Amino acid sequence: MPWRPLPRIAFAVATYPFDTKVDNELPLEIGDDLYIIEETLDGEWLRGYLLPPPSLLAGLTSIKGQTLESRVFSGIFPRSCVEIRDNVPDSNDDDTHDGDTSVHDSEQNASRPCSDSGKSGIGSNSGKQDAEAGRRRTEPRRGQSASSPRPSHNARLSKTAGADSPVKPQAPVPVLSMGDESSTSVHEPLIDEIASCLREWHSTNFHELLLNRQYSKLEHVSQLIQTIDLARRQLLHSLLTDREAAALREKTVWDLVRGNKLCGGEVIVRDPAQRGKVMVGKDSVIDITKLQSVMSLLDESPLPQIETTALHHLMVDIKSFAGPSNEPATLDLSLVARSAGSTMATLTETFSVEVSPGGTMGTVARDAHMRTLLTDLTSADIGDGTSADSDLFLVVKVRTTQQITAGKPASRSGAGSQPNTSFSREKPPSSSGPKASRRSLMWGSTRSAFSRGGTKLDALSEHPDERVHTAGGLPTREGLVPPSTAGSTSGRGSAEGSQKMQIAASRLVGVGVLNLKSLLKEYEESEQVITIWSPSSTGGSDVHDATNGWDSLVYDMLNGESGHFEKSRRAERLLVSLKPFNHPDADALIKSTPTLLSAISKTSKMGFSGAPTRPRSDIYITINEALLARQNFVSRYGGSATPLSSNMLGNNLVVSVNIRRQSGERIESCIYPSSNSQPCTTWTSFAVQRGEKWSQTLRLSLSPPDVTTSHVVLTVAELPNTPFAMAYIPLWDHQAFMSNGLHSLLLYRIDEYTHSARPDSTGKGGYLTLPWSARIDSSDVTGPLAVLRVESYLCSTRFSQDRTLLGLLKWRDGPKSEVSNLLRQLMFVPEIEVVTHLSDVLDSLFSILVEHQGNDEFEDLVFTALVRVLGIVHDRRFNVSPLVDQYAESKFNYPFATPCLVRSFTRLLTKPTELDTAPKLRATLKVVRHVLKFITHARGQQKVKEVGIGITGSSPGFTRHLQSIFKALDSMMRSTAPVLVGSQTLAVQHFHTWLPELTGLLTTEEILHIAIDFMDSCALVKGKLVLYKLILIINYSKLDLFAQPEQRSALSANTVRWIAPHWGHTSEVTEQWRDQVRLCCSVLASQIHYLNSEIPDYIPKIVQSFLAIQSTERKPKDRFSLLFPTSYPFPSKPLEGEPVDFDEPLIELSALLSASSNSPNGMQVELSVDDISTILKNTLQVHLNILEGGAFPLSWLSVYTYHHKSTMKTLQYIASMLLDSALPDPDDAGDFDTELWRLFFMTLLKLVGSGCLALETFPEQKRRAVWKIAGDVRKDGAELLQQTWEAIGWDTSTDEKTRYGLTKMGGYQVQYVPTLVGPIVQLCLSVHGGLRKVAVEVLQTMIVSEWTLSEDLSVIQTEMIDCLDLLFKDQAMTESIMQKLFIRELLERFDSLSYIEDDPLYVALKDFIETLDVFLDLLVAVHSGDGSGEAHHLTNRLDLMGFLRDMHKEDIFIRYVHQLALLQHNTGNHTEAGLALQLHADLYDWDPTSTAPALSDPDFPEQSHFERKERIFFDMIKHFEDGEAWSSAIAAYSELRKQYEENIFDFAKLARTERAIANLYDTLAKGDKLIPKYFKVVYKGLGFPINLRDKAYVYQGSHGERTTAFTDRMQEQYQAAQILTNGDVDSEVEGQYLIVSPVSPHRDLQHQVFQRSRVAHPIRDFLLLSTPQEFSVSSKRNTSGPVTEHYAEKIVYTTSEAFPSILRRSEIAKVDHIKLSAKETALERIVRKTQEMTAVERQLAENELNGDLAQLMIAAISISVLPDTESSVASYRSLLPVFDPEDLDEVEQELSRDDNAIKIALIDHAIMIKRSLTSFSGSSNQILARGHQDLYPHFLSTFAPEIAIFAPSVPHRTSDSSLNWQGPLPAREGGQMKGNIHTSLTNGTGIVEEASAVQPITLRQRGTRLSFLGGKTKGPRQSNVEIPSPTQTTGVNGDSNSQESKSKDNLVRPLRSQSIDTTHSGSNQKSRSGSVDVTGTSSIQDRSQKSRELVDIIEGDFGRSFDNGVLRIGSVRKRFSALKLGKKPSKSNGFAGGGSVHEEQ
Repeated sequence: MPWRPLPRIAFAVATYPFDTKVDNELPLEIGDDLYIIEETLDGEWLRGYLLPPPSLLAGLTSIKGQTLESRVFSGIFPRSCVEIRDNVPDSNDDDTHDGDTSVHDSEQNASRPCSDSGKSGIGSNSGKQDAEAGRRRTEPRRGQSASSPRPSHNARLSKTAGADSPVKPQAPVPVLSMGDESSTSVHEPLIDEIASCLREWHSTNFHELLLNRQYSKLEHVSQLIQTIDLARRQLLHSLLTDREAAALREKTVWDLVRGNKLCGGEVIVRDPAQRGKVMVGKDSVIDITKLQSVMSLLDESPLPQIETTALHHLMVDIKSFAGPSNEPATLDLSLVARSAGSTMATLTETFSVEVSPGGTMGTVARDAHMRTLLTDLTSADIGDGTSADSDLFLVVKVRTTQQITAGKPASRSGAGSQPNTSFSREKPPSSSGPKASRRSLMWGSTRSAFSRGGTKLDALSEHPDERVHTAGGLPTREGLVPPSTAGSTSGRGSAEGSQKMQIAASRLVGVGVLNLKSLLKEYEESEQVITIWSPSSTGGSDVHDATNGWDSLVYDMLNGESGHFEKSRRAERLLVSLKPFNHPDADALIKSTPTLLSAISKTSKMGFSGAPTRPRSDIYITINEALLARQNFVSRYGGSATPLSSNMLGNNLVVSVNIRRQSGERIESCIYPSSNSQPCTTWTSFAVQRGEKWSQTLRLSLSPPDVTTSHVVLTVAELPNTPFAMAYIPLWDHQAFMSNGLHSLLLYRIDEYTHSARPDSTGKGGYLTLPWSARIDSSDVTGPLAVLRVESYLCSTRFSQDRTLLGLLKWRDGPKSEVSNLLRQLMFVPEIEVVTHLSDVLDSLFSILVEHQGNDEFEDLVFTALVRVLGIVHDRRFNVSPLVDQYAESKFNYPFATPCLVRSFTRLLTKPTELDTAPKLRATLKVVRHVLKFITHARGQQKVKEVGIGITGSSPGFTRHLQSIFKALDSMMRSTAPVLVGSQTLAVQHFHTWLPELTGLLTTEEILHIAIDFMDSCALVKGKLVLYKLILIINYSKLDLFAQPEQRSALSANTVRWIAPHWGHTSEVTEQWRDQVRLCCSVLASQIHYLNSEIPDYIPKIVQSFLAIQSTERKPKDRFSLLFPTSYPFPSKPLEGEPVDFDEPLIELSALLSASSNSPNGMQVELSVDDISTILKNTLQVHLNILEGGAFPLSWLSVYTYHHKSTMKTLQYIASMLLDSALPDPDDAGDFDTELWRLFFMTLLKLVGSGCLALETFPEQKRRAVWKIAGDVRKDGAELLQQTWEAIGWDTSTDEKTRYGLTKMGGYQVQYVPTLVGPIVQLCLSVHGGLRKVAVEVLQTMIVSEWTLSEDLSVIQTEMIDCLDLLFKDQAMTESIMQKLFIRELLERFDSLSYIEDDPLYVALKDFIETLDVFLDLLVAVHSGDGSGEAHHLTNRLDLMGFLRDMHKEDIFIRYVHQLALLQHNTGNHTEAGLALQLHADLYDWDPTSTAPALSDPDFPEQSHFERKERIFFDMIKHFEDGEAWSSAIAAYSELRKQYEENIFDFAKLARTERAIANLYDTLAKGDKLIPKYFKVVYKGLGFPINLRDKAYVYQGSHGERTTAFTDRMQEQYQAAQILTNGDVDSEVEGQYLIVSPVSPHRDLQHQVFQRSRVAHPIRDFLLLSTPQEFSVSSKRNTSGPVTEHYAEKIVYTTSEAFPSILRRSEIAKVDHIKLSAKETALERIVRKTQEMTAVERQLAENELNGDLAQLMIAAISISVLPDTESSVASYRSLLPVFDPEDLDEVEQELSRDDNAIKIALIDHAIMIKRSLTSFSGSSNQILARGHQDLYPHFLSTFAPEIAIFAPSVPHRTSDSSLNWQGPLPAREGGQMKGNIHTSLTNGTGIVEEASAVQPITLRQRGTRLSFLGGKTKGPRQSNVEIPSPTQTTGVNGDSNSQESKSKDNLVRPLRSQSIDTTHSGSNQKSRSGSVDVTGTSSIQDRSQKSRELVDIIEGDFGRSFDNGVLRIGSVRKRFSALKLGKKPSKSNGFAGGGSVHEEQ
């Protein structure tokens, strides 16, 4: 199809998904961003580029903290699936590609709306793998790119050119966008904010959470995303009501805050009150600061202080119930409160729900009956405020109808035996077949739950056929029949009175409780499961904890005799939905919430929650329990009490209740068992057992006449029998209602006397004539009486229980003399009684006042009583204030009360200090508002009456009385008497509430004057009164009375002087002063919007207060006081986590300073009376401190950004002042204020260089917010900098203008070089083109000025290096920095000088620029890495450090050294950390007289060079020891030892150093250090940079690191490289290739260590390999054939430096190919073989029973000892020279070093084999034991020459000149020799304890005997073990016969020590003749030492020959010659092995 290009690239958003059918189509998803470049001729198809969200897989290769980049795909798609939003300008249409173009310009051209379709960057496809994306997306073909780097102005996507399409424009570059506002953002800004947040979290944070394995945080973020995305969709589609939407917006704003905190980002302030809009620069800084502080420090919105008068309501909706399906059930719900003292109280009426048989709970039509609204709960009820330690429970009682059999109680849980009803857990098969069941999602079982649609539960346990039928009725006495109500069923029986033995009755089967305390505070709907509990006869298996629905309240609700409870089997669980509300009126709430609460049933609280607003008269009777124990007596009429009937078992007790009048007539339909039930005449309880409680509450609704004359009748019966006792309680008692509380009612036997209420005609009988309560204890006479305990509670606005109150209400009916007493006793009446009758009480008081006006006593009594009544207004339990206001406005009608009230109030004020009046005055001051309200209304009514009688003039008397009140008040406030502090405080606290009440009496102007006069009277207050005075000013500002401009202006003018003494400059910053400053800030915040000329007076105070507080020490806080408080004490909130560093006064002062700069009237500092210069300096200092984070944390993004904008306005204002008046003429240059201008420039440069404005480095969300708040501040800053910098320069000459192109230069500018060089250089690195251009111009003037003055640029160069170093520490890499744009621009500024040959400035500048260029490259290389310890990153650091050292920047160099050491330490490279510190130590000499300056980073005090270097050495040594670099540690210690010994002569330190060195050597001797692995890495391919390409390095790996692990590390480091472990590639190949191969440190075979036997392998490795510089790999090896032809070829790599090195790698400097001779090959092979076998031996010592290791070891030994094995190392013995054994006189020749090394290696190998075989002899591993038996003879044969050396045979003892040698016997166990492999090793190093193998020899010469024993011999020790010697030497004349036993009986069984701590042991040695010689033995250590001495002696004997394995020794003279005796003259000849020779006399 033909295509045509669009005139402009179009931006579009996918609005409909599109699936591809051919390859070149693009699959679209809703919300995808598209750039369109072509369309078909018909416009149906489009071609363009797709930018889907970045894949999370891209995070695997991203740098930490870097935002993921989008992928780019190209293809075609239909026009109908997209919506074109905007056209992208071409590059030819604007100058956005100019280097000087600001981001602001780019934003204007690129800002575009974004989709609101729900695509938020976290869609279902956003996390798919690239492979899947490649399948779904059309990959770019024909050279298209599949991914794009960060967009830049020069980048262009490749074109998709079709064969049939013309040349298309390049792909669009997504330019930097500041916002993606959609069409919905105006009405719902949260929609775009959510999308922006989700995109940022996806592209910036998700991959980091995954890579760091922070799965819990990731899960939390995921849940937040789901919640936020759902909220976005709800807001987008307008699915909510206005109130729901407002609540959702606030919740979503806080969810965004939590998400940003979890993702580590800054908190952006969004205002829920403005629909979640980001608060910008136009908004109030006060509001932004408040929200910022709360959102940054708290995890949720701080709820306003809960008014305890607020009412709470709870909707309970019963969803489902798991109960029995064959019997009805009743659910009784109520609220129960439990206080801290475990006191339980029922709060509400009962709400009952009937569950009919079959499980039907209700239908849709009856849905309202399943719901109720529990109303009028106070904050104390739900546990808020002072009642936070109380709990509120929803209690559910479950009652079922059960069949009652006489004498048998029913079980609550069904566990007991019941003949008629079974509740077993096993469900029998039904005759009707199996019932279908489904698994309940709620309960997780196969039982279906009840539902409102009539869905049935499967039976819990019961048979379907066992449904109980109700029995017939019962004949009863008249009037005492339990009616068929409240769950019990009874009927009329036969006329004969026959009684059925069974009856259906209600019984409590279980109770469930749910704690509501936390649920009611969340105000969110939730579903809860309530577990039902029942008593159990035995302890059940159910767990009693909160998670299982258990609470100790169950104990109180159920009276189980056993004290055990279990989950009820008859009513298991209840599912309820709970929704709390907060509303002052429940009826209004129901009306305003029809969707939830329509037709809902209300369940009222039992009692008033405050002052009643509606008439109510409810009487509550609670039936508790009956005391009917067997010892109780029932009262009876006319006689003594009688015991209970013996036939009464007390298993099914019920109570019936009815209400009767005095005549005995029943009152119909007055009993309400529950809130939703119909009234009944007679009510019957459920059945209980003896000792159990009913605890059922009834509500009685009676007419007022019936209340005073009726009584409650209660009968008790045991079902199925008739009632046997009755009781009654009157409702009215002694002219008042019955008192609330518990009553014990006497139970009377029912007979003919108690049948009726009144006596009969004979005057007998009538229960009303009997006492109703047990007033006395009669147990002393007849025993305890049976009583029925009930509780009564009156909740009425009509009736009262207080006789004083009733007397006051009817004061006219009583004697006049009692009125005064009633008034005095009113204070003792309970508050609730006064509140419920408030209007009547007030009427009575005012009527008495008017009646007795003029009588001072009565006036004061009434006034005091009135104050007492009004004082209840401040009782937080009651909301009385509205009722008082309502009464005053509608009911109050006492016009002549005004003078009485005024007179009484005035009398109190005139005597404020008297003891009698002071308390009354304090109480009065709290209620003056209401008193004035009554005065005002009375005065108004009085005026009406006066007008009615013709009086129209003013009343000077009233005005005079009113003025007297305020004059007395003014006098009281000016008094300084301490006794008045309380009264003054109350007056100040409440005065603002009085003023509105004066509006009816005075004009606004008069009231304002009263307010001002009162505040003036408070001028002398001190202490806390100052705080309340400031709060009063705030309250003035809030009054609507003073809302007009005239009043506001007057208040503002007076506020300046009112608060001036309380802030500003201070000598001491106290807590009181800080609180004053905070309240002063609150005062200004309340008036900030209408301040005018007052601003100049406030700014000095703000600045001085800020500087004073900022100079004090600040500590992190764990509590946050809410900003700008308007009350005292200040409200505060605890902070989670670590303490935070902030200071509330500084935050508030900074906000006020910012607000003043944004004031429409300006700062007007020039109008200030103080010194303007000082004010400006202080103001600049404060702004600079704010920008540096001194006022609040820098992470408070919105506030911090806002301050940048406000500071710019302030600087522009100050600049105008400075340019006008602070630039003296050059002739008056001395008047130039250098410090003021310096502060100005420092603040300006700090502002424009702030990282907060670097939009190009921010992720999307932050970039949007900063741009909206501040705009392009950098552009304004650049213009201001250019203007002011040029202003302080002087005009240039014509020549200077020609040379430099500058119009102004020098002058005052030179005073700021080099001070401002650093900040200017920082601006030079900005991406902002305009700012960078100005900064380069300023830098040019500095360079020229400095060159003109000194012709040297070193000062500027030094400053620039320091600045760049500090800048790179904190600032992120930007394009400008990496491209070093400013260097090119700076050179262009000096381009004119380049045409002048050899211009000195240009030459110096070129050198200067080249140095900076190198330094910048090094800085970029170091700081652009990921901060890891990889070698290429460390190389960059070392290069930079070398540069700094060459530049003599010692302080920076030292800082980088310690950073490098810390980096190595953190990565576990301790040795390399020590080597890094060595670089620092090398800077100093060991000079104790020179002084090194103090350092801050790292922290070093001023000290001598010696002390500094010593401390560094200590740190080095610690690192070396941690890294086990013993050679480096020893070298460092040795250096210290030398200095202590030869330099400072500190022998104490020398001794410690020697001990430390000794410890290191001891560690070496006992250690088992492993040599690290080394690998050769060759870099091949053109993909590597030149400095790495074709180079080879040796890398140091970790101990035991495998090649695969190392290659994985290298692959992670070079992710694009292909790693090869063999082969090679061409150097010119494309790509990156790493050739990795392992290498080994090259061993120097000529080392002296090979000339000594028994050197432990770790020591040998330490000597050979501790500092390797040569590494080798065998290229060819031949070890077959004759040993003389063996050889090995090796490649030896020599590195440039020895290991260990800081880089853990070293470049290969030289490669050598060497060929080892036969002897070198033999030595290497023997040593390697010995080392390998020793390693296996060590593993066997740890795991002796390992069969594989045992087989391996036996095989290795076999190769060495079997004679027919060609590969045995013993074959290398033939390489040694052979001496003629016949020539005894021949002097043995000394072996060469190679020969001796082979000989020593064979000895070590033989020692190792013998040690192993010796340990095998007693092993429990049969493989090892059998190997010992088979191989030991071969070992003796094969290694006989070596055995003869390290274990020579014992010669036959002679009588005069021989020594007997005995070896220790191994311990016997069970008659068998037991060995242990592990104990045969010494310290795990392979050193053998030779005591079990070495045999002594005897040497004699001229009567002198050499002894190797040392010490005395011990006594003989007998043994039954025969140890034949394998070789014996006899004779002393040189002739010796040696033979080897061929039988196993003659084999030597090696002896060893059982324990290293065993001191002595003995053995028997049997001679050939059968005789036994017994001698003493020395300790194991001595024997071991002597064995070593012997071998050392033998090591020098190079001239022996062997004949058939027998050593032939020449003369003693020859042996001494061979041993080199006499080389060192001494009395005691020393031997090579360190042994000693003693002469024995």
